[in-house]
Amino acid sequence: MYHLRSRLLVAVGLLALCLPALAADPAVGRWKTIDDETGQAKSIVEITQGANGTLSGRIVELLNPSKPNPACDKCKDDRKGKPITGMEIIRGMKPDGDAYAGGTILKPDEGKVYKSKMELVEGGSKLEVSGCVAFICKSQVWQRQ
Repeated sequence: MYHLRSRLLVAVGLLALCLPALAADPAVGRWKTIDDETGQAKSIVEITQGANGTLSGRIVELLNPSKPNPACDKCKDDRKGKPITGMEIIRGMKPDGDAYAGGTILKPDEGKVYKSKMELVEGGSKLEVSGCVAFICKSQVWQRQ
């Protein structure tokens, strides 16, 4: 009985040491996307953290879609013709100081993939997302859900 209890204590201690490494990145969660031109909410994106620490984001809900179950007809990569709901639009974002960079973001209604940066603002309640192709850059501020 003594050996079992001491093994359990060692296992709990090791788990406690590992917990900080398992903590989710502050950008992880659900975000309401806001169109930079109209100011209207467009979708809910869920950002997750992979085992390698990079962030990705998937559209989990379209708000007021123009047609039921739209597909990414303008996409030119592996997402071409696939349903937008459930689609991964953020790929390969890496922490870069207080921000995130090195990844891409897809704008499904255009089918364009932008080099992207993200930064938590207003105490983490909003996420500023920008994307650039050549010298053309667009920016949106998303709201945490």
